[in-house]
Amino acid sequence: MRLQKYLARAGVASRRGSESLITAGRVEVNGIVVTELGSKVDPLEDEVAVDGVVVVWGSSHVVLALNKPSGIITTMKDYRGRRCVADIMPCDEYPGLYPIGRLDKDTTGLLLFTTDGELGNGLLHPSHHVTKVYHATVTGIMTEAEAQQLREGVLLEDGMTAPAEISVISKSRNRCVVELAIHEGRKHQVKRMCKAVGHPVEHLDRVSFGPIETGSLKQGVWRKLDDEETAALYRAAGLA
Repeated sequence: MRLQKYLARAGVASRRGSESLITAGRVEVNGIVVTELGSKVDPLEDEVAVDGVVVVWGSSHVVLALNKPSGIITTMKDYRGRRCVADIMPCDEYPGLYPIGRLDKDTTGLLLFTTDGELGNGLLHPSHHVTKVYHATVTGIMTEAEAQQLREGVLLEDGMTAPAEISVISKSRNRCVVELAIHEGRKHQVKRMCKAVGHPVEHLDRVSFGPIETGSLKQGVWRKLDDEETAALYRAAGLA
C-alpha cells in the first residue's frame, strides 16, 4: 500500500495532507525517515510513525480548538524559521495533527485542528456551507447601504461572492467593528469583501467555525473538543 494512502486510511490526515507530512520528513517507516511519495508499506509488517509516534489503525481521532494569536502562520512547519501553529499545538501527543483551513498571519481567532482527514475535507467542502463568523475592525463607518452590498454579494477578481450575513456591532470616531458570516473559503475573502465596499480591514478575528465558538478561550491557548462538540462538527461536515 502506498504510504500516503496508509496514513489517510489510518485517519492521520487527508491524502494531500499525508503527502505533505511525508515530504516534510515527519514520517518514518521502521525507524527510517521516508520522504519519497509513492513509497510502499505493508500494513501488517511495517511500523509507521509520524513525528516519532507510531500510527495505530483504529485509534480515535481528536479535534482541537486554538485561539490563534497574531503573528503566527498557519503551517505545521516553516523552513524560513517563522513561528507557526505547530509551535503552539501538541503535535507530539497527537501525531498527524493538521489545521482545518487557515488564518492569515495577522488574523486572530478560532482555528480547528484534527487528526481526521475526512472531517477536515468535509468541513471545508463548499457543498456543506459551513459558516465561519468574523469580527472585522474596519476603517470608517460602514453604512447600511454598504452592508447591504455584502449581504447581496460583491464582485471580486475571482467572481461574485455568495450572500453574507453582516451587522455593525460597534462604532467609534473613524472606525467600526462588523460581524460578518460567510460559508465560502476564498483567500483573504473577508478583507477583500470589506475593501470592495470602501472599508479596509484593520484587524480580523474569527469567532466561530460551524458550531464551535472561541468563547472564553484565550489567545495562544488550545483545548480539546468534547464529544458533543465533535459530534456537532461531524454533522456539519455531512459525516453523521
